[in-house]
Amino acid sequence: MSTTPPSSSSPTVSSSHDIFSVNPYESHPNLSPVEAEVLWEYAKLAQHVKSLSQKTRALHEEPDKTMLARLRVLEKKMGLVLTLFKASVWGVINDQPAPETYYDSSNNTTIQHH
Repeated sequence: MSTTPPSSSSPTVSSSHDIFSVNPYESHPNLSPVEAEVLWEYAKLAQHVKSLSQKTRALHEEPDKTMLARLRVLEKKMGLVLTLFKASVWGVINDQPAPETYYDSSNNTTIQHH
């Protein structure tokens, strides 16, 4: 399969959106129709990756303000949930009866569970 770019006589892609509607490899004389289709699919995939890269870069450079605000609200709620969970665990521990201890001949105290 030849991977030569389209020649100057082939139609060129004038904008990134044209790649999705016009196959620039279609009339290339050295490519079979299947090769032209495969190269077109690769070109469309490359455009998607380029677009994704641009959007990722934009998000990295300036975080989404609404997303940050929503995450801050969620962070506060999770902090409250953690505090309430700790309090409930503490309450459960305090509600348990104190374990009985006994003294053996060496005066060691150990906890006995019945």
